[in-house]
Amino acid sequence: MTGTPFIPRTITVHLGAPSAPAENVYTTFPDYIKNVASGEIYPTWPEAALRANIYAQISYALNRYYTEFYRSQGYDFDITSVTQYDQTYAPGREIYDNISAIVDDIFNSYVVMGNNVEPYFTQYCNGTTSQCEGLSQWGTVALAQEGLGPYDILTRYYGPNINLVDNAPIRDGLPSYPGRPLRLGDAGNDVQEKQIQLNRIATNYPAIPKIGDPDGVFNVETENAVRAFQRIFGLTVDGIIGNATWNRISYLFNAVKRLSELDSEGISLSELPQAYSQILQLGSEGRDVLVIQYYLNVVGAFYDVIPRILINGVFDEETDRAVRAYQQAFGLPVDGVVGRQTWQSLYDTYRSILDSTTLIDGGVPLFPGQVLALGSQGENVTTVQEWLVYLSEVYPSIPAPTVDGIYGTETQQAVVAFQSLFGLNPSGNVGVTTWDALGAVYSDLKFGNNKRLGQYPGFALTQEVTP
Repeated sequence: MTGTPFIPRTITVHLGAPSAPAENVYTTFPDYIKNVASGEIYPTWPEAALRANIYAQISYALNRYYTEFYRSQGYDFDITSVTQYDQTYAPGREIYDNISAIVDDIFNSYVVMGNNVEPYFTQYCNGTTSQCEGLSQWGTVALAQEGLGPYDILTRYYGPNINLVDNAPIRDGLPSYPGRPLRLGDAGNDVQEKQIQLNRIATNYPAIPKIGDPDGVFNVETENAVRAFQRIFGLTVDGIIGNATWNRISYLFNAVKRLSELDSEGISLSELPQAYSQILQLGSEGRDVLVIQYYLNVVGAFYDVIPRILINGVFDEETDRAVRAYQQAFGLPVDGVVGRQTWQSLYDTYRSILDSTTLIDGGVPLFPGQVLALGSQGENVTTVQEWLVYLSEVYPSIPAPTVDGIYGTETQQAVVAFQSLFGLNPSGNVGVTTWDALGAVYSDLKFGNNKRLGQYPGFALTQEVTP
């Protein structure tokens, strides 16, 4: 689970019970639904009944996919083909023309409960040889014959609070695990997602300390919560979210929220990562764009094919050209869009540069690659504290912290003061943009470098009036 649901271009089906050795089949999502529908229902049924059933089948599959029901348990597939667990799927099955046409029309629509985000777990059974609390397939026929439409049929089984999401986006799916362990100092959507999930799990397991502000920064609070989670569930207690811990958190979150049950608690919009965008492209603005522009400029200092750009927080045409140049140089799809793949590649390239040098652009140290926050320690914290002490002599509103290499409340307050003075988000954390601004202002004052275009000069500008 990462962000809002989408329709995957492909889905992986295991042709057997979850733990049974069997082939995995990769098929497009519409073809999967056509196959399931052609095996589960009859093409001669009224169209309203067919559509109601197909909505249920789509939502069921998307629930398995979105919650990573099987992948969070360590399996390498999205859904099984065994009716004891999931929906029937048979490679090579005959697909009925009218069912195929309906799927083509609605495959990117699904059922949600109320204002919840996740596709609803639309459990169903045939209603004759098997009974369940969800939809009755044969029962939909009778309701359609009474004149009910697909939505009204669905409300008879799942209640009046359901809604249909239409025209959901279609895109390639990637496993939610970011491909690298998350640890102290990391930041982003992936961190925030796990912070939110750990807080919900902690409601059921109070021995896990809650994270006060799940803001996407992997701070000491987050590390302590991860360690407690690992201790309770028999994982290696290292405070790092690797693949095993990631999957276990996802699995427990699904379990306590009952996301694969008819009485699911559901996922609200507030429980989705909000701090960092998933997609950046031409026209995007904000903090994430500043970060991307910073990384591009650093990489551009070592790769001439990538043009240097203005760091202004606006994904303009210059930024678009730089992104495309980077994608071309590093063998990525050249679309000018910064999604997870491009973001991760750019970050990895930046880190490889950081491993070989720490200074660039007039001697300002490079961002160390990890966000500094309460509880952080080390040389990078010392650097920030030294900068702040120097700046406090010029800007009285910035309090001078103790230079001890420990990111305590003194340092946090000084950072907030700097951020407020220079128009940055007063988060109290030192990420890419704050690090870059701190280093640049310090360098400008101490060594007399010229102000960069658009940088606040540190004093109010007034018009002199001549009498």
